[in-house]
Amino acid sequence: MTLAEIAAALGAELKGDPDLEITGLATLEAAGPDQLSFIANAAYSRFLATTRAGAVLASPALADQVQTNVLLLDDPYLGYARISHRFETAPAPRPGVHDTAVIDPGVRVPDSASIGPHVVIEAGVSLGERVVVGAHGFIGANCVLGDDCLLRPRVTLAHGVSMGRRCHILSGAVIGSDGFGFAVHEGEWNRIAQIGNVILGDDVEVGANTAIDRGALDDTRLGNGVKIDNLVQVAHNVQIGDHTAMAGKVGVAGSTRIGRHCMFGGASVISGHLTITDGVQVTGMTMVTGDIREPGVYSSGTGHMTNREWRKNAARFRQLDAMARRLKELEKKTEG
Repeated sequence: MTLAEIAAALGAELKGDPDLEITGLATLEAAGPDQLSFIANAAYSRFLATTRAGAVLASPALADQVQTNVLLLDDPYLGYARISHRFETAPAPRPGVHDTAVIDPGVRVPDSASIGPHVVIEAGVSLGERVVVGAHGFIGANCVLGDDCLLRPRVTLAHGVSMGRRCHILSGAVIGSDGFGFAVHEGEWNRIAQIGNVILGDDVEVGANTAIDRGALDDTRLGNGVKIDNLVQVAHNVQIGDHTAMAGKVGVAGSTRIGRHCMFGGASVISGHLTITDGVQVTGMTMVTGDIREPGVYSSGTGHMTNREWRKNAARFRQLDAMARRLKELEKKTEG
């Protein structure tokens, strides 16, 4: 694309050569003369003087520091996100059904759909237009996939899963697996049938090797625009509000309700049967054990330190209760 074409696509103001051809995207450090880069954080402005990029997406506040062609946007990172799709390298799927796919005779496959090798689609499934199911995918009975859903290779949808439009499910994800439900009797665990479903709204993304369990009674639900990273566990009956995002290795226990526009850092853990309001940000490694009723940023994980420091602090942590009791006794004596 030429810089003029990119500027038009993004609605950006171009200062520079409109005819310069851009063949790809790269960071400020790695970009070459035929590549486009961006700066969204002023901390990286130190690279602007030395970058070899043919052009840079930048905000007006940083425009004067750019030594090459510049495309001005109020949100350069959003501009980068949008233009990145023009340089997508993944092969475009071809409509059609592979000869090795096994599809129930009663399922209607739209002409615009792409069904890959060794895919299995069971009875009662509804497929929208331009749906893509990658190789070795499994679509259980009575699932519903809206228009433009993309399932990468080896995705498993258990029976009854419902997806809105434009959902993107990465390889190895399992949606609709049985929730972890057992009743204990005389020391033995008795399995509880998981008879709910999983319902995904529009524009949901689920990362590789993530598991989203079906509900025990009520459905597990993910709202519109929810983004789930790799290796995340969402347990049965969990409700996640619109446009909430979870980074890798987050775990959400059963029946927790999470609001809209929340963010959960990597490896954070949310206990079951909790309520978390809209607009909550939980930093990485945080353990949430109680309801969060007010929006804001919450943390509990500690930063790294040398092993020697950690061992000392761990020993002191065990002494906190005794120290607190002694402090109370001292306060009583002082008050007396």
